[in-house]
Amino acid sequence: MFSEPEEPTATRMRGARAIACTALTVRDIAEEPVWGYAGRTLSGAVTGRGWLRLVSERADRAGGRLWEGPRTAQEVLPVTVPRPVLRQIHDWSTDGWSYRAELYEYTPTAVDSRSPVLDAEVELPEPWLTDLSCALETLAAVPTDRVSVREEYIRRAVPEFTGHTVGTIEWSTAHGDFHWANLAGADLVILDWEGWGAAPYGFDAALLHLYALRAPKTAARVRETLAPILDRPEARVAELTVCTQVLQAADRTPFYTALAEPVRQFLDQTRHQLPW
Repeated sequence: MFSEPEEPTATRMRGARAIACTALTVRDIAEEPVWGYAGRTLSGAVTGRGWLRLVSERADRAGGRLWEGPRTAQEVLPVTVPRPVLRQIHDWSTDGWSYRAELYEYTPTAVDSRSPVLDAEVELPEPWLTDLSCALETLAAVPTDRVSVREEYIRRAVPEFTGHTVGTIEWSTAHGDFHWANLAGADLVILDWEGWGAAPYGFDAALLHLYALRAPKTAARVRETLAPILDRPEARVAELTVCTQVLQAADRTPFYTALAEPVRQFLDQTRHQLPW
């Protein structure tokens, strides 16, 4: 999803991945390892039909919401929310860094996009869209004390980047990073659960739709499918929040830079759609 980080981060993470493979008694067979932002994570296939995700953090900052997200998702979320099975976790610390290796059941279907933001049209089978709607509906009703998007951020940043103030917020449970690189192909599988928790109602639906704006036909199909969510007035806060996140990061993240203008056009076209 992201490019390989600079040395020595890449070397450190490859060494940690080798340690993780030894600890979990698997062999690394990843032909194209998947890097996370700034080399924070490194993922790829391993023997035994597995997928190994390695996450790292400075030892004094390890733990907390993102660190525990995948584990709590495995323990709490209904099986009807399609996701890879988390088989095993291995933690260790060394040289001022903490590591968590998460061994998952391998998901054989490819993701729809290597980037979070679509830059080309994709085929979305009707059963896939149906499963998508059902998954979001089920997830939204899961009780949690986890927080995916902070209210303080919404009330501060949305007016700054969109010009809109925010009134009442209706909350529901969300994946929180529901973009195209986190959705597997033919049979829907939702990846990367580190940030799940409470968010404005419709947040995942809004994010998926807005991240498809550079592929208009796909965006229209998603918008139509998720209309029961996005047509509700309370989902407008979610749309404004996602727009804010894109515009705020547009000067430092290439795929947000490319999405910024379509997002501005969306805001202009929907400026009258306020929930209060």
